[in-house]
Amino acid sequence: MSKKRVLIIEDDKNIVDLLSIHLNDLDCDISKASDGQTGFEMAMNKPFDLVVLDIMLPKLDGIQVCQKMRAFENHTPILMLTAKNEEIDKVIGLESGADDYLTKPFSVREFIARTKSILRRADQYQKENQNISNKILEFKNLSINLEKRLVKQNDQRIDLTPKEFELLALLAKKPGRVYNREELLKLIWGYEYNGYEHTVNSHINRLRAKIENDPDNPNFIQTSWGIGYRFNDEL
Repeated sequence: MSKKRVLIIEDDKNIVDLLSIHLNDLDCDISKASDGQTGFEMAMNKPFDLVVLDIMLPKLDGIQVCQKMRAFENHTPILMLTAKNEEIDKVIGLESGADDYLTKPFSVREFIARTKSILRRADQYQKENQNISNKILEFKNLSINLEKRLVKQNDQRIDLTPKEFELLALLAKKPGRVYNREELLKLIWGYEYNGYEHTVNSHINRLRAKIENDPDNPNFIQTSWGIGYRFNDEL
């Protein structure tokens, strides 16, 4: 198996050195940038399997780096780091296109677990899509391009966060298949969020607000009461 390529965009040398030691233990090939502009240029000019991105950076902050990467169709998984702990900062980070979020100070064990989880999900997503002959799923006026991670409705692009896209793609690949909240947490977030089932609910609600004509009476993502969610198999 080839080494995973990880880009660390962080201006705190002590943190960079610490993360590098443990990423080396995971047999990763590491690149580093100490400011947002340099990090963004590196992320766009070379393929990476993961970007570890601090929010508080010189030149360009992490939110701007993340937004610019996604605007240029760069879908490299992003693990965002920040010293802030307010819920609104997490929402802003994830809504800007980050795949996961880790608040400083964090334990090395948690960092390694999150990193492994993101890389594992990315590998699994790639393998699943290689086995799907039709890379574009069509449902009435909704189009889901699995390869380009592009969603359109009535030929208009719908902007989704990485987790929203993964959630939609997972459900749409198997219409009618009911997933409970625990399954979705494990499959999309990759590790257990004990007691965090509301994470699934909030993402489903935001996804419905973007793709459903009437989110209160959804046509695409339907609720199986007492169980979980499924994609409508009668479209």
